[in-house]
Amino acid sequence: MLPQQWTPPCGSECTKKYAALKQIPWRVFCKKGCDGDGDTWEECLEECNEICYKDPVFKDQKWSAFIDRSPGSENYSKLCFHACVSGCGYKFGIPSETVELVQPKRPPKPCIEKKPPSTPAENIPTSEEMACNSA
Repeated sequence: MLPQQWTPPCGSECTKKYAALKQIPWRVFCKKGCDGDGDTWEECLEECNEICYKDPVFKDQKWSAFIDRSPGSENYSKLCFHACVSGCGYKFGIPSETVELVQPKRPPKPCIEKKPPSTPAENIPTSEEMACNSA
């Protein structure tokens, strides 16, 4: 058996794409896309959403998102998602151009209204605050 035959073709593609030492975590998530239980492209993408983004583990308990095993930060979650989607693409033979266009299905973040900076009130001392100076 040759070394190329030790891993399935999908896993080999992930190893090639994420070969650098710094990319090992993304290689793992790519292979999770390859090995996912989804039988369709859409199911595989849904699994990537579940794997890579923190959601509450217990329904209606937002604090439980902290025990979810996803990467955590927004940037890492996005990298995880794209690596996982790459694996799905290899698994289902989806062209790389299509794979690169896929975005995670996440609810939009609430808009934070920016308030204009408040102007500091002029500090004019009152007559009581002023020291009495007689000439």
